Amino acid sequence: MPDVPGPLAEFIVEEIRRRRNSTGQTQEAFGKAAGFSASHVSAVESRTRALTMDFVRGADRAFDNGGMYERLVARLGAPEWFRPWLEAEQLATQLRCFEPNLIPGLLQTPDYARAVLRLDARLSDEGLDRLVAMRIDRQVVLSKEAAPQLIAVIDESAIRRIGAGYEKIMVEQLTHLLTLAERPHISVHIIPSDVVLHAGLSGPLSLARLADLTWVGHLEHQLGGVVVDRPGDLDTLMERWESVRNEALPRRQSLDLIKEVVKPWI
Repeated sequence: MPDVPGPLAEFIVEEIRRRRNSTGQTQEAFGKAAGFSASHVSAVESRTRALTMDFVRGADRAFDNGGMYERLVARLGAPEWFRPWLEAEQLATQLRCFEPNLIPGLLQTPDYARAVLRLDARLSDEGLDRLVAMRIDRQVVLSKEAAPQLIAVIDESAIRRIGAGYEKIMVEQLTHLLTLAERPHISVHIIPSDVVLHAGLSGPLSLARLADLTWVGHLEHQLGGVVVDRPGDLDTLMERWESVRNEALPRRQSLDLIKEVVKPWI
């Protein structure tokens, strides 16, 4: 499993060591509960061995703390520009997203996410594993109690990217998309290819409505992303959202189109 990044690893290791000592556990006892040898625990705590996500999950099991350390890695390991949006996404009562080229991150399978993220040639295998795990961890928000209502609008081109060795990945992804779209709080709408021009062609956008009824927006670009919270900018994003939503097919017709696309490949 991938290593946890340096500064964050130092913080997590110190927290694990402090918790182990405060509960009176020896390295051997802690290691037994976490699934690691005492020597492995000692090496991690002395920073002569890298902290991995396997070890983080083992610590969560040993302390029976409901996955707190894993959530810390997922939250604090995210790029700085993404953290405000990640927090808004997790606290949202409603989510809206539009994607012109890809399946939205909250609806991706691990293999699809890996294929998309692998396009960044700078990523190491460990970095790729970590980003995939973070993306999949985000999806817990759709399964929690009182999950937010999600409306996703996707351009038809995104669901027709089947071929060139990606058939299995795309069939699995579209099947997963259909399964998620049957949930009562998730709606998927497709903008058909005969809508040649629409307001969303300038790029993806996301919106989150929080419990206090305020909205937060998020825009991604080639170098990262930006969180939008100024009222005037949010008004613009809302107008863009309404525009792309109005171009999309109704829910049932959208699901029928996805089924039509995937059927020849099954």
